[in-house]
Amino acid sequence: MTATRITILKVAVWALSLTPLCLLAWRGYTGGLGANPIEFITHRTGFWALTFLTLSLAITPLRRITKLNDLIKFRRLLGLFAFFYALLHFSTYLVLDQFFDFGAIIEDIVKRPYITVGFASFVILLLLALTSTKGSIRRLGKKWVTLHSLVYIAAPLAVLHFFWKRSAKHNTFDPLVFAAIVAVLLALRVPAWLAKRRKRTPVS
Repeated sequence: MTATRITILKVAVWALSLTPLCLLAWRGYTGGLGANPIEFITHRTGFWALTFLTLSLAITPLRRITKLNDLIKFRRLLGLFAFFYALLHFSTYLVLDQFFDFGAIIEDIVKRPYITVGFASFVILLLLALTSTKGSIRRLGKKWVTLHSLVYIAAPLAVLHFFWKRSAKHNTFDPLVFAAIVAVLLALRVPAWLAKRRKRTPVS
């Protein structure tokens, strides 16, 4: 891809990535958030956080299949949008749902498993977002790759968070779809991981 084409595609990704937020804001402005606006905002921001996290995981397998190496230039952007929507998701819970009641929040994290795993996933995404800069890559060196491998833990935790939340309402179709997609995307990485491990293992 030429530099111009990549720039155009990045602008398009930005526009499409911000569309869910714009639609949510429009719903709020027009009174279209339903009978429980907080629950609606929480659900939509969480859904899009998981969607962008899944899309970021899809970049590497897609790049290997299509041989379009320039796709890798969109992985960080999609990952940051995953964090952005996760931040909105957590902020909705923190501000609108709990009104900064940190005692109640800590109690929720400890006692409610779906919040425990959701918070763990958010902390990982926060750490990855803070170290996504070129400066962090230079400072951490090889440790940066190891650190950012935590995304493979964050994604299943996010799916589990979604599943447990929806299971209370006996509506697990969407979480199971995400679980299947994330499982496939992680499984596609296994051959490359095994090949690297074989190269590192000395021949006896």
